[in-house]
Amino acid sequence: MDTKTSADLTVALLDETGAMAADLAHLRHKLHQFPEIGLDLPRTQEVVLAELDGLGFEITLGTELSSVAAVLRGGKRDDANPTTVLLRADMDALPVQESTNMPYASLIDGAMHACGHDLHITMLLGAAKVLSARQADLAGDVVLMFQPGEEGLDGASVMVREGILNVSGHLPDASFGMHVMSGLETGGTVFSKPGTAMGAADTLHVTVLGSGGHGSAPHLAKDPISVAAEMISSIHAMITVGTIQAGSSATVIPETAMFKATVRSFSPKTQARLRTALATLLESIAIGHGMTADVVYEDQYPMLINDVTEHEFAQRTAIELFGDDRYRAAAHPLAASEDFSRILNAVPGAFLFLSAAPEGADLDAAAFNHSPYAVFADDVLTDGAALYARLAIDRLNR
Repeated sequence: MDTKTSADLTVALLDETGAMAADLAHLRHKLHQFPEIGLDLPRTQEVVLAELDGLGFEITLGTELSSVAAVLRGGKRDDANPTTVLLRADMDALPVQESTNMPYASLIDGAMHACGHDLHITMLLGAAKVLSARQADLAGDVVLMFQPGEEGLDGASVMVREGILNVSGHLPDASFGMHVMSGLETGGTVFSKPGTAMGAADTLHVTVLGSGGHGSAPHLAKDPISVAAEMISSIHAMITVGTIQAGSSATVIPETAMFKATVRSFSPKTQARLRTALATLLESIAIGHGMTADVVYEDQYPMLINDVTEHEFAQRTAIELFGDDRYRAAAHPLAASEDFSRILNAVPGAFLFLSAAPEGADLDAAAFNHSPYAVFADDVLTDGAALYARLAIDRLNR
């Protein structure tokens, strides 16, 4: 694409998405007020289908989850070997009681779009309208992946199992995802990095096996709680322990104590070392107290790894769309994890972050994603829609 054409497309996309600003904000607020958790999101799916209706997409619904796969066939596709680009938005909320006091705050007790997935849905639907209007000129196929169950349920794996990577009839040539952040950067800033951009997230399950007894005579028992506490103290600098379960009475030393921890790593080598070293350390601590420990290391989400070439393309696209001052190369991967890693393991692509911090927000004090106080600005909805659309258009033309 020559410079003049690129500049013209930039103006056109920003004008088109800018004209949608009020509608996108209204849609986002509607989604935010009625969040749904997990793999079954019937109301959210209904909203997505209504917005896609009449845009020329071929729709496929999930069976194990309420996903939506939408395929747009470009008018200038090579029928024998069409280029295909996949764009993804996750749709599920979190089991969080909202405390933002925003006028469009969640109306569902115990559920909140605290991670901004309502923005992801809205931005991808905005891009769908932009792409639909250009269908005749698209040089290939676009697959939109609306995914439930990102928050700990690995909905991406379910969609892969149900055929999202072949829903157009061809494995995508490139895949792109995006995630809003409530802080970290000035609102509207896009940031990412090549290679590992997010960590692997595994779970450590530990059960300390002791010998129960009376709380007044600890010398006659083997207290698993004290040993579990020593274990946690030994590993807390490396990993985060999220749950502890032991005992039922202040006067009873229980037989067992259990805890679970999340383990984050940024390379296969480190992940393998942690898998072995944690088990060795914890089992040794138990043995030192005359007890045993059952240590199970559960692999969950793999590292999210941006393809170098596709990341360079995505970075260039963001800069062409928004300017140099709105893109920042991240120095380090985020410790958070993402099941879009499943897609990137199968299809080269890139995952980008878009700051949705409200204008004038104190970034040092802003509530982070997953907080009941997390606030995401509507201003970035048009940016995200334009970026999704531009990634698809330019990648099909490459």
